[in-house]
Amino acid sequence: MKLRTLVTAVSLLVTSQFAFADRFADVQINSATLAKDIYMLTGAGGNMAAVTTADSVLLIDSQYVELADKIRAKLKTLSPGELTTLINTHMHGDHVGGNAALAANADIIAHVNVLTRLRNDSNFNPAGLPKTTFDKVLNIKHGNIELMLEPMPASHTDGDILVWFPQFNIVHMGDLMFQGRFPYIDFGNGGNVQQYIENTRYVLQRIDDNTQVIPGHGDLTNKAGLAKELKMMEQTMAQVVAWRAEGLTEQQMIDRGLGEQFNAWHWNFITEARWIKTLYQATQP
Repeated sequence: MKLRTLVTAVSLLVTSQFAFADRFADVQINSATLAKDIYMLTGAGGNMAAVTTADSVLLIDSQYVELADKIRAKLKTLSPGELTTLINTHMHGDHVGGNAALAANADIIAHVNVLTRLRNDSNFNPAGLPKTTFDKVLNIKHGNIELMLEPMPASHTDGDILVWFPQFNIVHMGDLMFQGRFPYIDFGNGGNVQQYIENTRYVLQRIDDNTQVIPGHGDLTNKAGLAKELKMMEQTMAQVVAWRAEGLTEQQMIDRGLGEQFNAWHWNFITEARWIKTLYQATQP
């Protein structure tokens, strides 16, 4: 009986490992040109961006380790050069998982808090740890393209940055934007809903109608898309505050729901119920 139990356990482990790998089997890494030598890349996990020259590549975020070969192959279609610089917008696995596999020999740049968080993660490959860290605005160049890395007050996490392309009116927001979706606020890693809203307002003040906005998740968007995101957050926050004033419990709020106008914002990770729970936690006296 014990042998059978052991065999069953091993079989389940092997099956689960194959299932995990299989979830990426059909994922394709796609690229869209935003400007000369600047591309947005999508696959699974957080949206990436690449800056290329004839002999080198800069990449923003690295998705999952299981996709490293596919990401590398896509980059080779954009430039024959090696990956020399990797920027992480924050510390979540779907943005840093491929660090070691893709960029162990490159300069990995991130907010100082990302290094702290990843060092404390025993499951994270140390070969993928950031080598250059900062907590104030950092200006870099890749080829002739300027990038401004701007750390933001803790909101999604405590290590979020914006990556600006000043010459081209492009900004990569990382998970400071979930296009068309309820956002994820990671309270355990320094997240703060009200500051997330304030950071969104800050970006809106700095961009114009022609700005290309790369969200952490979702389609390429613009100022109108970000303004729509802000309006959703303000309205749903106001609703939860009003419900609190009425004395509703968290479960009563979930049972009422936010209304049909917010159905489209619901997704598999941050459902309407989870977003209400997030706002409920954020508005505790």
